[in-house]
Amino acid sequence: MNLFKKLFGSNDPSSDEARSGNSNRPNPDINSPLDEQFIYNFKKNGGKFLYCENLNEVKEQFENILEENDWFESEALCYEPKLHFLLDENKLTYGQNINPKFLLSSCENLVAEEGSILFSSNQIKQKKPNDLPTNIIILANTSQIVEGKSDGLSAIRKKYLTEYPTNITTIKYFEKAKEEDFTQYGSSAKNLYLLLLEDL
Repeated sequence: MNLFKKLFGSNDPSSDEARSGNSNRPNPDINSPLDEQFIYNFKKNGGKFLYCENLNEVKEQFENILEENDWFESEALCYEPKLHFLLDENKLTYGQNINPKFLLSSCENLVAEEGSILFSSNQIKQKKPNDLPTNIIILANTSQIVEGKSDGLSAIRKKYLTEYPTNITTIKYFEKAKEEDFTQYGSSAKNLYLLLLEDL
């Protein structure tokens, strides 16, 4: 059994744990591997995590998400041509952006210390998080996990030597805030699925 599957459970999006993002696992300490810290914090924030060993598993899990939410024959928002194959294979429309059910996107990095997703204009153009659809499906690689936001910004600077992206932002909250949770004031909760592809 794969280490990720042992640590983080089922990759079935219809499982109770994947849907709720809840886990009885103890909080990883600061010496835990970055991937373990990220996934713990991501799920604590309400994100739905699906580990994929290869591209075939990505396609399978994407279809499972569509089926679970009844998103077949709906419109998607996707600014990245490299991801259009997932939409084309499932006969989903995109490009008109009239009333998209979900955003399909990659990201710049996954921030372990807060379980957030770091985006730039390369994924979401100039849209603010509140302007994005409530439902988001992210495809990312295990190599994109960084410790903190400053590490993510450093990675962006190294990656884009000439055409530096704009609109660098994070999304951290993936479920409705409890009324008494003032830390989420002004943030828009997203129903977010992360397809994490092993590339290390």
